Amino acid sequence: MADITLDTLVTGLAFPECPRWRDGRLWFSDIYRGVVLRLDPATGDVERVVEVPGQPAGLGFLPDGDLVVASVEERRLYRVGGDGALSPHADLHGIASWHLNDMVVDAGGRAYVGNYGDASAPPEPPFPADLAMVEADGTAHVVATEMLFANGMAITPDGSTLIVAETRATPARLTAFTIEADGSLVNRRALIEFDDPRVMPDGIALDAEGSVWVASPFSEEVIRVGAEGTVLDRVPVPHPYAVALGGADGRDLFVCTADTWVPEDALRIGGGAIRRLRVAAPGAGL
Repeated sequence: MADITLDTLVTGLAFPECPRWRDGRLWFSDIYRGVVLRLDPATGDVERVVEVPGQPAGLGFLPDGDLVVASVEERRLYRVGGDGALSPHADLHGIASWHLNDMVVDAGGRAYVGNYGDASAPPEPPFPADLAMVEADGTAHVVATEMLFANGMAITPDGSTLIVAETRATPARLTAFTIEADGSLVNRRALIEFDDPRVMPDGIALDAEGSVWVASPFSEEVIRVGAEGTVLDRVPVPHPYAVALGGADGRDLFVCTADTWVPEDALRIGGGAIRRLRVAAPGAGL
């Protein structure tokens, strides 16, 4: 059960997304402001990591510690070296039919990257899109098709399963794949289909009990889904778009919230925030 006390750590952001916990810091993209930021929860200090052309989204780390960032509009991945310099990592124009979205990088440096499909928004139907897998050397492959707005992604601790939020599927769902030795995906199945039409799963995070925390912005809650696909917990949170587990004991659930996803309104309002809940099970996997 989550502690319903919701602490606010950072305010004044535009649209915080794609959080990752690493080295005692919460890394995240403020997408519409075009920057990757890093938060020290102990002090509240926020450090600017890098400015990314075409807006940053998904984040991950290569085995050598370099940050990899998905550029939304450029449909490219960039690598950020220890000196903070950007260098090209992969070009996904041949796979992504529209803007890049979230991403997860496995222990070997393979990145799984989703894209929007097209420029449509509800109530228009989504355009089915391909899911990309980028090798550590930047070579890209299609590993799944017909994804309906692939969004938050996570890999189980044993590296055997990829879980993807399909935000605009009907019904919206979490989809699981078995990961083969070469990084390809097989055995596609639904972990859960949400019967509440307000639930459109966005960012996700795994815990040590095999459960998945899901940000659900339009039902204004974070939802914990068990390993067997049942809803275990629902905690009200204002407009949560992404989550990450971290903190000193792994039991801090960091939540990226924003008043709106509409770019011009989010930039004008500056209502984005990083919030925090305490939960029972620590984070696990990637």
